[in-house]
Amino acid sequence: MTSRGSSGADRGASTPGGGARRLRPGFVIIGILLVASNLRASITAVGPVLDQARAGADLSAIEASALISVPLLAFAAFSPVMPGIAVRFGLERTIGGSLILLAAGIVARSIPGDAFLWAGTLVLGIAIAAINVLLPSVLKRDFPREIGRLTGVYSAVQSAFAAVAAGIAVPIAGISDDGWRIAYGVWAGLAIIAFAAFAPQMRRPGAVTTELRAVQIAEEPARGKSPWTQALAWQVTVFMGLQSTIFYVVITWMPAIEQSVGIDAFTAGWHQSAFQVFGITGTLTAAWMLHKWQRDQRLVVSIYSLSSLLGITGILVNPHITLLWLAMIGFAQGGLIVLALALFGLRTSNHRAAASLSGMAQSIGYLLAAVGPLMIGAIHDATGAWTLPLVVLLGVVALQFVCGVLASRNRVLR
Repeated sequence: MTSRGSSGADRGASTPGGGARRLRPGFVIIGILLVASNLRASITAVGPVLDQARAGADLSAIEASALISVPLLAFAAFSPVMPGIAVRFGLERTIGGSLILLAAGIVARSIPGDAFLWAGTLVLGIAIAAINVLLPSVLKRDFPREIGRLTGVYSAVQSAFAAVAAGIAVPIAGISDDGWRIAYGVWAGLAIIAFAAFAPQMRRPGAVTTELRAVQIAEEPARGKSPWTQALAWQVTVFMGLQSTIFYVVITWMPAIEQSVGIDAFTAGWHQSAFQVFGITGTLTAAWMLHKWQRDQRLVVSIYSLSSLLGITGILVNPHITLLWLAMIGFAQGGLIVLALALFGLRTSNHRAAASLSGMAQSIGYLLAAVGPLMIGAIHDATGAWTLPLVVLLGVVALQFVCGVLASRNRVLR
């Protein structure tokens, strides 16, 4: 498809019919980063004004937590089918269409009426699932020598916009009685901006990577044993699922926990921003540690799990200094998600096995993560307090640590 020596964005400059391939690499990267900025913002905007949304839409705690859980269920259900769609229509066209779908879902979620709220939430989950799966494949194809650096940059960008979304949600919601709808809906504009910047790349041919095709055919008989029958694959899967559970419980319920001890909504919203910022620190630190310990990652999972454990314990013991505890949890979750994603390659011997493990872990893992906010909301409804939900979350941390240690040993799937 291309010659060796430079990035795909450069190499495609002379490809007939590849209009977007004549774009300068800098413009291509800007488009990719703007797309990445949409991967968390519409979700992290939910938690800081969840109490207003509950009152405005007359939702129970379980129903409110479903505003986070429904997109996760969409991730689990639709991630496996997205590679096949992209193989048929092309990476860029599928990503561009997903941005339009994302904008439509965000707008629908903000329109009064239960049907719009839930349909919009589901649609935006489907759109993010597609972008989540396909964007790394664009980097693999167009910038094969800069995957690590660009992956780190786009992960930092999505975390930065997630932090901004959490921080400004409360001020925007204060505009009017139904201001929470504006706080949720404003992020449709970011999706439209990203589409405008990414649109020139949609003119290129529908080329896909061999890795993407491997994901598409990951369910076909492979040379090795199926990951579904191997303990190591389940250890990786449960580790990723429990890590995601902790992350989404925190962004869903921590503002409500803070407000229950007298911290105002504005401050709680900016604390969520700090949580995301410290996640960036954890992400970058994990990248360094994984480079240092490429075979056995048990020390890595131990460091981050301890940080998470101390943070949640701190909230139980002294919730009035939640910013410190959220910094520790954010640092931990930023590092653990990098480890979870890295394990797909570290615990497999070839890209086909890695694709199979990724498909299994993301499907089952996001199902586990979707249950987390719902479970915590149900426990809070039953007890009327946050103590037992936080104790249960400590149990999740402990189980995640055990699975992480098992998954981090130096071995691969058969």
